[in-house]
Amino acid sequence: MKDQLIETWVIHNRINLYLLDGIDEAHLADVSASKGRSVGQQFAHIHNVRLMWLAAAQKELAVGLVKLEKDAPLSKDGLKQHLTDSGQAIEKLLAAGFDSGRIKGFKPHPSAFLGYLISHESHHRGQIMLVLKQSGHAVSRKVGFGMWEWGVR
Repeated sequence: MKDQLIETWVIHNRINLYLLDGIDEAHLADVSASKGRSVGQQFAHIHNVRLMWLAAAQKELAVGLVKLEKDAPLSKDGLKQHLTDSGQAIEKLLAAGFDSGRIKGFKPHPSAFLGYLISHESHHRGQIMLVLKQSGHAVSRKVGFGMWEWGVR
């Protein structure tokens, strides 16, 4: 079961990267009609929340990972690298958590932590999709439907 749960995280992270790949670089600056974070800042927030949990639960896994500041310039390549790196660190955190039965600083158990992370990041994926649609830059139908093809991502 541990391997399946970790694979679920890996697929989820690939879906984030698939969405990012489907967005034009210029549209990372798109912002919702109700303001808030830009598309690029949404991806940066996902990465930064991962770093927050790594720092709280297993600090050594965050070594070499960099927080993305709110006003920092964001590129697709940079975001992709940060999300890949933090995704791999979370994968290691989950593996250790499943082995020990706990994630330091999170209750009730590692499976719930996985659910929390996926829920949080999926919320922001939805926000990204909405911002892009409101801005007239909706992702292609291929990308929109492709995010649900977990068996091939």
